[in-house]
Amino acid sequence: MIDERRLEQIVSEAGRIAHGLWPGAGHALRSWDKSPGNPVCDADLAVDAFLKRELGALLPAAAWLSEETIDDPARIARDLVWVVDPIDGTRDFIRGRAGWAVSVALVSNGRPLVAMLCAPARGEVWQAKAAAGAFRNGQRLAASSRELLAQARVPADSLPRVDRDLVAVSKPNSIALRVAMVAADEADLVATMRWGFEWDIAAAALIAREAGAMVTDALGAKLDFNKRDPRAFGLIAAAPRIHDQAVARLADRAAQVAIGAS
Repeated sequence: MIDERRLEQIVSEAGRIAHGLWPGAGHALRSWDKSPGNPVCDADLAVDAFLKRELGALLPAAAWLSEETIDDPARIARDLVWVVDPIDGTRDFIRGRAGWAVSVALVSNGRPLVAMLCAPARGEVWQAKAAAGAFRNGQRLAASSRELLAQARVPADSLPRVDRDLVAVSKPNSIALRVAMVAADEADLVATMRWGFEWDIAAAALIAREAGAMVTDALGAKLDFNKRDPRAFGLIAAAPRIHDQAVARLADRAAQVAIGAS
């Protein structure tokens, strides 16, 4: 359906554009808040414009949904849509830290079909295709086979007291990279309990699933993409044998947050 080699070239070039503006490589950067606590920078816009042009040329039939582009509701009538976060993990990017990535997914009829994460500051390219596996730098990925939630590895700065039986591991700012850690058996569980956007998770969700992980919203329901409201309530990405345990543990907390946000 698409030229996958050309897609890889485009996303890799987007990563090079971002890396060329990254303060961690010694570059000056202009940044500001789109809204309180929601930063954006020149690199977000530059990468967004590049990807919109190049991916549009690669697959003209596909619609467009991106964090940095005004949404066009006409996309929901299209079977194909590019779901893009030009720089996922902007806070790490602005601070010169390596925990950011360019995230690109092609969604077909509500399901991610092809996905790429390019994390040039980490030297990583993650790829997945539906029913064809997930890879990092060409190496096939397999999620953890952990059977018990206790001692599960969670990317986190700290853990609440109720979850002290879990093990905190290094946490990149990018939610996509945290989910990819589950795909790579570098974490067993990633869980969020807040409203987030499709562009944050579309690519990483496919990568994790193709590696054998389970990925749902915070209540354990399946994730749909290219919705009229492009949000999902939270995320649970986990080793398959602990996913239901994680959903059960978090159910009351997730329900309280969902009620409070309604």
